[in-house]
Formats: sequence, structure tokens, C-alpha cells
Amino acid sequence: MKRLILPLVTLLLCTSPTIIATAQQTAVDFFESGIAKSKANDFTGALQAFSMAITMNPDNSASYYNRGLAKANLKDHRGAILDYDRAIELNGKDALAYLSRGVSKSKQDDHRGALLDFSRSIELNPDDPQAYYNRGVSRSRIDQYRGALADFTKALELDPANAQTYYVRGVTKQKLEDFAGSLPDFTKVVDLTPKRPQAYAGRGMSKVELNDFTGAVTDLNKAIELSPEDGESYFYRGYAKGKLEDYKGALADYDKAIALKGDNYRAYYGRGFCRSKLGDQKSAVQDFNQAIDMNNVNVDTKVVYSGKISRITLDKLRDVVQERNKINELGSERAEAYFSRGISKNKQGDQKSAITDLNKAIELSPTYAEAYFSRGLIKSAQGDQRAAIMDCNSAVKLNPRYAEVYYIRGIIKHSLGDENSGCLDLSKAGELGYNPAYKVISDFCN
Repeated sequence: MKRLILPLVTLLLCTSPTIIATAQQTAVDFFESGIAKSKANDFTGALQAFSMAITMNPDNSASYYNRGLAKANLKDHRGAILDYDRAIELNGKDALAYLSRGVSKSKQDDHRGALLDFSRSIELNPDDPQAYYNRGVSRSRIDQYRGALADFTKALELDPANAQTYYVRGVTKQKLEDFAGSLPDFTKVVDLTPKRPQAYAGRGMSKVELNDFTGAVTDLNKAIELSPEDGESYFYRGYAKGKLEDYKGALADYDKAIALKGDNYRAYYGRGFCRSKLGDQKSAVQDFNQAIDMNNVNVDTKVVYSGKISRITLDKLRDVVQERNKINELGSERAEAYFSRGISKNKQGDQKSAITDLNKAIELSPTYAEAYFSRGLIKSAQGDQRAAIMDCNSAVKLNPRYAEVYYIRGIIKHSLGDENSGCLDLSKAGELGYNPAYKVISDFCN
């Protein structure tokens, strides 16, 4: 079967029709549909198609691989890793699966795990420059700069016109304090992409370290022209101007650097130095105090909602999910009646009575997944997130395909600081067809 490699891009979520299997549709048909949807950037539709292909043929590694790519393009890297795991389990010689899994691991800051995957990909396909580049990035993230330098050099041997690789090699040389060696790399980036401000900024910073302050100012002028909100370029230009005894010019640059990044203690120090040179000793002392004290602030407060999702955000994300209140035939135990009355009481704002009715519904019908879920929603709204999670656990145990429960449990777990487990739940919700999960994944799981 053919397979598709897609770049990881930022996308707007869109809903797609639910895919319904017919007697005429085969696993191959769904796979081909997934490929077509992926090419059209309909990654939610592609995910559903590949899921159907997997349901009909659970031993096809390409379906798992391509579903992993679809999830990765939806920024669901935790879910993508699970699919890549299965693809590799079915086909351990797939270099692209290792490469893609490494990319998703690096997106989750698992750089050592990513490094192992990139190394395995290189073993299987030693002529792929992207694998060397990615491994170099992972090595640099764990301070293995010499290994990273070797990887970037190999990547450039295989792809000598890649501006990004020259740039990261130049940055790596800076990390190794080879500032003179970084200059040709940044110059190559300028030649290949003359509108890239980072190349001028990088070269300017290296020139500062080499005491070429006039040349540094020239490069940093260009960097700021191309990217006027780059606080670091203002800082380094201020430093270079100070070395050239242009204290007024340096002062203006430090002002801008601080305005763009208020916790830049080096900029406060530099501005204090310039103010002292210009005779404003009172302001200079204030800046020096700020530079000294800035990193000594330690606020230790107990936070219940310790994840990126705050209580306010949790409430907003939770409250758009509706209980599954549908007309059922009333059983002799009357559980449906208690359930429906509880939903109505909750909508009237009587949460206490609603909980009482839902408790009764569960007592009469212990396998009533919707009742557990609805009770969990109310408990979450009351701030009892642990109890809400327990109800969600019961609901998904009774109905493992209850997508909304995974979504709610995911955002609650995330709000309590369990980001990994929360994001895996959100991934499962999306996989089961609850597409709003991918917006939350994009905002809070990367």
C-alpha cells in the first residue's frame, strides 16, 4: 500500500461527515480515502478513514502510520506516538515510522527518546538528511553539542542547500564558543535567505563575542529592520553601542529590550551602566537593584489547578458539552425518570437535587453510563474534580466508546496537572470522533 508523508503544519479544525462502512467498502477503500483526505489537509476526515481501515484490517502497519501522521498534523503527538508504536510493532524495518515517532517525541520534549528513534531511522536509511538534522536538534536540546555539530554537518553533505541546517549549525558553533566558525554558516543563510532576520542576528551576536562591534551593529540593524520586535537584537546592539561609547544610542536599545521582555536582567544592568556613564546615578542604582533582585523572586503558593488549563478555562471547555439525555422506554425501575429529572433540575440551577436524582438513577441501574457522566459534569462544576474523574472512569468502563467522557476527563486531568494522561484522553476523544478535542490539544498539549 502506498503511504504519505506530510509536514507538521498548523491547521484550522474542520468537521467532516462521519464515515459509514458499507458492504461495498473495504479496508483498502478506507485507506485510499484517508490518503486523499490527508492530501486535501482534511486530517480529521483522514483520521476517521484510517480508523475504519484499521477496524477492518488491524494488522496493516501503513494504516497506523498514516493515522499517526494525521494526528500529528492535528498536534495530537501523544496519540500519534501510540499509532507509530503499533506501526513499528507490525513493521520494525520502517525508517519513516521511527523518524515520525521521533518528531512527535521531540514535540513532547522527550529528546532522549527522539534521539533513539532518529538513530534507528538512520540505521535503516543512512542517506536521509532529515533524520540527521532531527537527531542533531535532539542532541542540542540535551546539550550534546559536538554530536549535534556532526549530525548537522552530515545533513549538509546530503543536502548542501538547506538554509535551516546552516543556521542551526551556526547556533551550535556558538554554543561551543566557536564564534569565528559560526560566521560562515550565518553568512550562507543570508546568501540563501536574505530576508531571514535570525541569520543577521546570529551573525551580529557572534561579532559581538569577537569584539567586532561596528560589524555587529550593522548586522543587528538589519535584524531589527526585518524583525522590529526582537528584544535580543536590541539588547546585543545596545551592548555593542556601549562598547563603542555610544551610550545614548545604547540606552535607547536597552529601553526597547526591556519593553519587549521585562525580565531581561542583563538589559537592566546594561541600561544602568549607560545611565551611570551619562551621569544619572539615581536611575542607574535603580536599574542595578533590578538586575540583582530580578532572579531572587520566589513565590510559592499552593495551586489546586496546576495545569495549563485554569479553573475558568476548565469551566468554559466543560460547559459546552451536553449530557446525553434522550427519550428511552421507561423501565420498571424508573432509572430513566430519575435521570431525566436530574438533568432538568441541574438546568434550573438546583445541583444538589440533581445529584440526588442521578444517585438514585445509578442505584436503580448501575450500568447507566450517561448517569455517571452527567453526575461527573455536575461534580466538576461544583469544583470536586477528583469525584468527577471517578464518575468519568465509571462511564468509560461501561461504554469504552463514549467520546465526550474522554474529553471531559482529559480536560479535568490536565487542569489538575496530569498533562500527559489528560492529553491522551483528549486524543482518544478525537479518535472516537469528538473533533473539538483537537482544538484543546492544539492549545494545551504542545
